Amino acid sequence: MASSSTPSSPTQSASAGASSVSTPAFSPLYQQIKGLILHSLQHGEWKPGEVIPSEMDLAARFRVSQGTVRKAIDELAAENLLVRRQGKGTFVATHAERQVQYRFLKLVPDTGDAREEGPAQRTILECKRTRAAAEVARMLNLRTGDPIIQARRILSFAGVPSILEDIWLPGQAFKGLTAEQMAEYQGPTYAMFELDYGVRMVRAEEKIRAVLPDAEQASLLRVSAQTPLLSVERLAYTYNDVPMELRKALYRTDTHHYHNSLS
Repeated sequence: MASSSTPSSPTQSASAGASSVSTPAFSPLYQQIKGLILHSLQHGEWKPGEVIPSEMDLAARFRVSQGTVRKAIDELAAENLLVRRQGKGTFVATHAERQVQYRFLKLVPDTGDAREEGPAQRTILECKRTRAAAEVARMLNLRTGDPIIQARRILSFAGVPSILEDIWLPGQAFKGLTAEQMAEYQGPTYAMFELDYGVRMVRAEEKIRAVLPDAEQASLLRVSAQTPLLSVERLAYTYNDVPMELRKALYRTDTHHYHNSLS
C-alpha cells in the first residue's frame, strides 16, 4: 500500500495493495484495517518511536469509522506493536523504550529488580558471515547455504558470566554487522537492530529445557560440567511472522531465575 494513495475501501485496498497483507475479504472490518496498518509498519512508513496518524486521519484515509480504527489500534497496542501516550498520540513501539526493552529480558536476579541491576556486560566472542546450515536455514526460512551472520557472546552481571548466547541472523537483512558494533552499542541489541538495520522484533517463541554444559560451555560460564543450566532456544519474528533471529542461550540460575509473565 502506497502512503500517497487513498484506497476506495479497506477491502479493495487489502486485495489490491499487496499480497503480503493477506487479509481475507470476510474478516471483520477492524481486522482489515489492522492488516493495512501492519503493512505500513512493515514497509517503514512509520519508524519505531515515531507517532502514527491520528485515529481521525486514519479513519479518513481508510474510509471507515473512527471506532473501527480504534479497535484495530487497540489490538496492535495489546500486542506491543504500538504504544498509546495520553495527550500525545499513538507511537510505533521501539525496543529503545524502557517499558519495551525488557519484554525479552527473562533472567532476573533472585533479589532486587532487573532494572536496578542494570544492563548486562557483553563480551563478543565472534561475529562472522557464513553460510546457513540446514537446521538454521529451515528455522529462518532461508535456503541451505544462504548467507547468515553468526555471533557468540557472553552476558555478565556484576562481572559474573551468566548467559552464553549463539545468535544467527539472515545475512541480507544484517549485512555489515560486526563484533565491534555489537560490543560498542550501549542500548539493547534489538534497539540496534531497529536503528541500524530497520528490523524490529515484535514477538518470539521459546523452547526451554534443563541441560548440562559441554566442556567449552562450562569453561566460558565458569561452572563445572555437572552444573545444570537452562537451555533457551528463541526464534524472534518481525512483522507478519517473518523469522529474523535464531538464538540459543545457556543460562546460569544460581543467583538469577527465569521469569515469565503469563496473561
